[in-house]
Amino acid sequence: MAMIQDIHPGLLLLDRMDDWAEPDVLHSFALDELLCRQTGIDGVPVLHLWRHPSGFVMGPRDSRLPEAALASKELERLGLSVAVRNSGGAAVPLDPGVVNISLILPLQGSASVRFNDDFQLMYELIAAALDGFGARVDKGEISGAYCPGDYDLSIDGLKFCGIAQRRLSRSYIIQAFVNAGGSGAERGRLVRQFYDTAAGSSGTDLSYPLVEAGTMASLEELVDGLWPDPARMFAEAAADAAFGSGRGHAVFPAVRMPASSAIRELAHSLRGRYPIGRRP
Repeated sequence: MAMIQDIHPGLLLLDRMDDWAEPDVLHSFALDELLCRQTGIDGVPVLHLWRHPSGFVMGPRDSRLPEAALASKELERLGLSVAVRNSGGAAVPLDPGVVNISLILPLQGSASVRFNDDFQLMYELIAAALDGFGARVDKGEISGAYCPGDYDLSIDGLKFCGIAQRRLSRSYIIQAFVNAGGSGAERGRLVRQFYDTAAGSSGTDLSYPLVEAGTMASLEELVDGLWPDPARMFAEAAADAAFGSGRGHAVFPAVRMPASSAIRELAHSLRGRYPIGRRP
């Protein structure tokens, strides 16, 4: 695989793996949006690695389930920050064991119509990151997994990663959640509980993922050598795969970081734009 740095020269690394300052799960999505707008202006690509201590993000379709608001409140009582994301996909829980990769790139010519190429690029990045650990990553929908899609990433039939994207007029974001540490099945049970509540009495009359916890796993459970800090080790491997091992990483300069007030303002706007159910 060609390094992303070779395909998109000038790639910058924004490592927020240990930034726990903002409790709102939408903060990082708002930051991605602002960074994407900037990339649309100046063409500078960004690899953003981040985590959230306790969050739950759902897709727009999830948010319209009959009892989505009730299910959201149940999650909030568990201490989770809950929101609807502005990219595609379905419900995903976030915690310190989940590494989020946001690849923010300028649109270049015919790339604007090649949606699958974008997913393929993220697949190749993650597969390259895990190749050094002797892991073979497969792609293709895993029945029963949460946030299902054609680009479910799995090892030995168990999903550990899902991919979504967000497009603006001159730039786009490819987002992946990677279950690096912890229990994939426990996350699966949490998502199943959300859907069981959110569907209400309508049950199977509605279209939503029928999650089976046993279809999910984490890299810690699937790959030898990711210990004692699987999330950090995977993130470092992903950065090396993007830039090339031993070639160094161009660090995101502080001067490019949007103001905290602008990020919070956009996060607030996104929460209003993507409401959950019919909240009072």
